[in-house]
Amino acid sequence: MGMTCTSDRPARHRRAVVFACDEGYLPYALFAISRIAALHPERDFDICLCTGVSPVEIPASLADLGIRLCRVDVGDMFDGLRLDPGRSPDVYLRLALPQALGADYDRILYLDSDIHVQGGDFSALLSVDLGGRPLGAVRDNTQWRTPSRRPAQFRVLGLPAARYFNAGVLLMDVPRYLEADLLARCVALGRAEAGRMIRHDQNLYNAVLQGDWAELSPAWNWQYTWASRFFEAMQTAHVVHFIGKRKPWKDAEGELPPRFAREMGTFLAGHWPDRPPVQVGPGPAHDARLMRKHLLKHLVAAPAMARYLAQFPDDLTVRA
Repeated sequence: MGMTCTSDRPARHRRAVVFACDEGYLPYALFAISRIAALHPERDFDICLCTGVSPVEIPASLADLGIRLCRVDVGDMFDGLRLDPGRSPDVYLRLALPQALGADYDRILYLDSDIHVQGGDFSALLSVDLGGRPLGAVRDNTQWRTPSRRPAQFRVLGLPAARYFNAGVLLMDVPRYLEADLLARCVALGRAEAGRMIRHDQNLYNAVLQGDWAELSPAWNWQYTWASRFFEAMQTAHVVHFIGKRKPWKDAEGELPPRFAREMGTFLAGHWPDRPPVQVGPGPAHDARLMRKHLLKHLVAAPAMARYLAQFPDDLTVRA
C-alpha cells in the first residue's frame, strides 16, 4: 500500500511548523504549539500535528489554536527498520513528512515534542536560505565543543567523520528533499544495516547526508544537558530541547530548573484537569555537589563553546 495523508482541514499557507507524536506525547506537543501560536497570532504559516499508527484527539479547549490535524499512513514502508522495544514505526514518521505533505508545503519546520519554546521568529526561520541543501538543522551537542568528533554510528558503519546534526529540529526544503530522494535512501540504508543501526532516523539522516546539510544556530535546538544549561541562560535559546530521559514532566530528582515544570504544569492543568499534576522539583541550586559539577564542566568547556557560538552572530545565520 502506498502512503496516504488525510487532514481535518485544508492547508492555508505554503509553509508549516509540524509536530509528529502519539497520544503519550500529545500534551507536550500541544504545549509547544501553544507557545508558538502565542508568538505568532497573525502567522503566515500553518501549524500541523501529524500522527501515524494511532490517532489523537485535541482537547476542545485548544480549538482556537487552529491546528491542522493530519493522519499519515505509510503502510509497510518502515518494515525492517530497527525499533527499540516498545516503540512503533511512528518513530520514523518525520522521514515521510515532505512526501506526505509535499502537495501543500514548500517548507516544513519539524519539531520534537520534548521542547520548551521561549521565543524566536519562526516565520523568519522558515524563510532562511539553506544554500540548496535539503535540510537545515543544528549540530548535535556532541560536536559543539569538539566539531571533529566522529559519531559512534559513523564508526560502526565505517564512515568518515563529518558534521552530525540532532534531528529534533529540522527545516526541510520540500522540493530539494524530494529531489534528493531522502526518504527512499534512508529506508534503504536502515533495512540494509538494521543490525548495526544505533537508535532511529537521526542516524539514518546523517549517514545518508554525510555533512551535506545546512547548519542552523543552536538557538533553535539548544540541547539541554548538564554541560550546556548555564550557557543557554547566557545565549537565550529560542527552543530548549530536553534530550535524554530527563524531561520537565519526568524529573523526580528535581535536576532541571523548576521553571520548565512549573510552566508546563500550568498548561496541562488547564487542559487536562484530571491528569496527575506535574511535580515541580527544587532545582539543582539546592544541591551543592551538583552545582559544583555543572560549574566545573562549564568552566572547562567555555573556550570551545565560545568558538562554536561565535560562528552564529545572529539567530538566523546559516552555515551551509
